[in-house]
Amino acid sequence: MAIRPAEQLIHKAAWLYYAHGLRQDQVASQLKISRASVAMYLRKARETGIVNISTSTQLFTDDVMARKLEDALRLDAVWIAPENGHVADPSTDIAVLAASVFLELIKKGDRIGVAWGRTIYTIADVMSYADLQDVTVVQLCGNLGAPYSYRPDQCTMEIARRLNAKGLNFYAPLVLTTEELARGLRAEPVIREQLSGISACNLALYSVGTVDADSHVVKCGALTASEMEVLRRAGAAGVIAGQIIDAQGKALDCSYNRRIISAELSSLRKIEKRLVVVQEDSKFGPLVAAIAGGLCTHLVVGARMARRLLDHAGPAAEKVA
Repeated sequence: MAIRPAEQLIHKAAWLYYAHGLRQDQVASQLKISRASVAMYLRKARETGIVNISTSTQLFTDDVMARKLEDALRLDAVWIAPENGHVADPSTDIAVLAASVFLELIKKGDRIGVAWGRTIYTIADVMSYADLQDVTVVQLCGNLGAPYSYRPDQCTMEIARRLNAKGLNFYAPLVLTTEELARGLRAEPVIREQLSGISACNLALYSVGTVDADSHVVKCGALTASEMEVLRRAGAAGVIAGQIIDAQGKALDCSYNRRIISAELSSLRKIEKRLVVVQEDSKFGPLVAAIAGGLCTHLVVGARMARRLLDHAGPAAEKVA
């Protein structure tokens, strides 16, 4: 079928950007269009299936720094989004790469666990549409109040929609007011069954959260800034699927963790492929904790974060240099 004139620019923009590696401003100059139009055409190319980015992610996995990180941190695979000074928000490149990696990792019949937050929702938003067979997307933790953006149910169902997959939400809140209530709710057959089934997932997608006033568990109202500060002093290092973890990646012994409805960390560790995506430099500490706790097997980060991880690995990274 002949390509319509309106689609021809989309094809050309995608070809120059993905096949030839031109920057968006260079594509705009060559096609004599605005940079905003290039960004729009590239988005359309991904959404309509003109471009299947998954075929190009090998370019990122071949990066020497990625290989060093895999060896130093004992990860199955690392993808690094290169620095691009021409992009207003470099974190978007990380999300686009992560969406492609995520699609590559999914197999027919897979059960996928999904967490929540801005990073996860951004990945869902830039993800190409796919028609995968017998795939189920499972929410990894309880839900939040309606006013909060990037809720667990939103992230789960948007990814399920993009994959044309079945979505399973948690019909329970993330945090209960008392430990007794949380124990009772976890004992309910429907909740117990959903929690116990998480370890049967083939793939998990989540990011890590900080333990400061900007933490998503503070912004959503699950904890106050002062409560988070107390936990930080007690050893809190990061947040995974709503749970507070210490520097070794273990669940912090605290009332908050006993009041939440979320996948046990032991269940997450049983998932074969645990894809962690980090966009913000402020999440270095939480990411190190998650890796230390065996909560990450596959990783997508930016070049700056990759260098920090290598520096932190120290001698282990030098051995494979």
